[in-house]
Amino acid sequence: MDQLAPGVWHLRGRPRWLFNVYLVEGVVIDAAIRASRRRVLRELRGRNVAAHALTHAHPDHNGASKAICETFSVPFWVGEADADAAEDARLIPQRQPDKLMNKINFRLYAGPGHPVDRRLKEGDEVGGFQVLEVPGHSAGHVAFWRESDRVLILGDVLNNMNVITGMPTGLHEPPERYTPDPARNRESARRLAALAPSLALFGHGPPLRDTKKLVDFVSGLSG
Repeated sequence: MDQLAPGVWHLRGRPRWLFNVYLVEGVVIDAAIRASRRRVLRELRGRNVAAHALTHAHPDHNGASKAICETFSVPFWVGEADADAAEDARLIPQRQPDKLMNKINFRLYAGPGHPVDRRLKEGDEVGGFQVLEVPGHSAGHVAFWRESDRVLILGDVLNNMNVITGMPTGLHEPPERYTPDPARNRESARRLAALAPSLALFGHGPPLRDTKKLVDFVSGLSG
């Protein structure tokens, strides 16, 4: 693991920043894809794991969720409007745009559902971070914000790579083929940019410590 901030760790993946999983004060945030199960469990072995939370219930974020919760006997926490999809993964493709790539990704990436113990809402506390409701990429998408040092875990509200090519080409909005409400996601991005995070941690792509770059990118979004 790599430490990115006090109490915030990144689990190394292959490719390194493609499917990000974080460990924050004992809370595992996101779970990559189904094929990542062994790697995630191996890296968490010997660590304090107290809970598992999702930024959102999509196939490239819930892959090892059931395995994490059952292996470490920890509760599962998901945004309120995504909780039922986290419990029954068959709901995930029904809530994404009707595109072939979504169907393929679901078959390749999605992990099995698992009962949700806590439905996260605006203002809840998770591992010293505040829960922010930031819908658009999914109905129940949440971000995690620590005001004391302005660290933001924002899931897929923005990506810091091109998720279609896998190339580290900087900031991007999540592709519309994966996003049921792009306009609302853009509103969520503006909300997060207004926080001026000193460290932004994405679901896809490397960390970003350039506050101005993030703020300027979001200010240039149209619609």
